[in-house]
Amino acid sequence: QVQLVESGGGLVQPGGSLRLSCAASGRIFSIYTMGWYRQAPGKQRDMVARITTGGSTNYADSVKGRFTISRDNAKNTVYLQMNSLKPEDTAVYYCKADVKISDRGSTRDYWGQGTQVTVSS
Repeated sequence: QVQLVESGGGLVQPGGSLRLSCAASGRIFSIYTMGWYRQAPGKQRDMVARITTGGSTNYADSVKGRFTISRDNAKNTVYLQMNSLKPEDTAVYYCKADVKISDRGSTRDYWGQGTQVTVSS
């Protein structure tokens, strides 16, 4: 009923920048917290950044000061601006959204398909 489509990943040199986007569509009554997670091969999926409907944010210590999460509630879209990228940022980045699909329902978590970010010289 809800789909999250990510875009903006790719190959970038160390010190470069990328901007990821994630657009939610489908049966959506309201979206609450949205976030970005990443997973490198052989490692667990970790939270990168989260943002509430009101704009409160949380960042992993490893990206604080370099990444910025934002959202456009009218477009049901969340963004991740990634600056000063490092090789250790290389991972598949996933979008997650807490979505209420009706006025009487509870929130549920939905995940995007993931987009590859590779930082290499």
